[in-house]
Amino acid sequence: MEKRKLRINGHSHLLPYPEQIPQFMKDKGIFWVDKDRKFMLQKDWSRPVTDSSFFLDEKLAWMEHFKIDHAVVLNLSQLYGNGLRLEEMKQALRFQNDFNARVQHENPSKFTTGFVVHPGFVRGALWEIERCVEVLGMRLLCLPTHYMDTIGTWRCIFDEENEPIFELANKYNLAVEIHPYDGEKFIKLQNTSWRFHLIWMLAQCADAYHFLTLNGYYEKYPNMRICFAHGGQLAQMNLGRRIQGFDGRPDLFEGKTHPRKAVGHKNIFFDTLVHDTGSLDLLIKNQGSKQVLIGLDDPYPLGEMESEIQSSYPGKILDLAIDRNIITETERDEMWEDNVLQWLFGDDEKAKKDLVSKILK
Repeated sequence: MEKRKLRINGHSHLLPYPEQIPQFMKDKGIFWVDKDRKFMLQKDWSRPVTDSSFFLDEKLAWMEHFKIDHAVVLNLSQLYGNGLRLEEMKQALRFQNDFNARVQHENPSKFTTGFVVHPGFVRGALWEIERCVEVLGMRLLCLPTHYMDTIGTWRCIFDEENEPIFELANKYNLAVEIHPYDGEKFIKLQNTSWRFHLIWMLAQCADAYHFLTLNGYYEKYPNMRICFAHGGQLAQMNLGRRIQGFDGRPDLFEGKTHPRKAVGHKNIFFDTLVHDTGSLDLLIKNQGSKQVLIGLDDPYPLGEMESEIQSSYPGKILDLAIDRNIITETERDEMWEDNVLQWLFGDDEKAKKDLVSKILK
């Protein structure tokens, strides 16, 4: 009997219930959720909880309703720790990682969860990677596109100072998620009309992809597999300009790797969250369908959520792509299952089979 194709969501998020968040997080203004579960909050910042599936039990019900077998849960972007004092940052990130680990441990058939480190403190980041992999059994490292270093300078994640992190990710055969946030802290524009989520987040992904490819890390660390959130959308449109710039001004790229060499590389993945089939078509034409995996970014309103106003539902963009002959049904099924598993585990076939067995139990 042929095994049914699985639906694995490669980009999901989960909030702790208010009572699960330590009091120090609220006292220090780091992050908390109000008791009525209506808002997520930081000092001088709040955002509405727009769907009940931000929380575990409701998330499970949401997944069952939409026939989603398994979800990859990333860290919360609000907990990258930028600008926090060292001890506060360490405690906040450890809370996030322990919370995600517990979710995965208690729901192994439903969730694969990621852990986060702060690249500004490389030695501590290495210790936390070792703890999360060897003690907590986690296989997905979540990193921001940009971070604040110890002297307050904003850097791209693929800065050469972070090579020890990539070496350890390579040693452990980790999947890596690259996700943008905090743009309003270093891009000197007024935060209006949601510009940092609608435009600058995509530019942040493109910037990170720029330096990943120039530094050739996809070849230097062959056991590390990277997925860019939101389809690395502007990186797709920007590819020709980067190639022309590299060829036209070689004096600016001495010792760097040509951008063209990274295109379609087996260890560089992108999720499908680009919102329109034209962008998805360009992504697939650039990178190949096997480097693309489903990402819903639920339960955020910029994710693929059920919404009459947005005329949306989970998986809609792939259904539209089939209707418009951009992908085949086989390619759609691969984006829901095979490509997610390949990103998570690479050539570790046993790990793939183990997860599939848990899901099908």
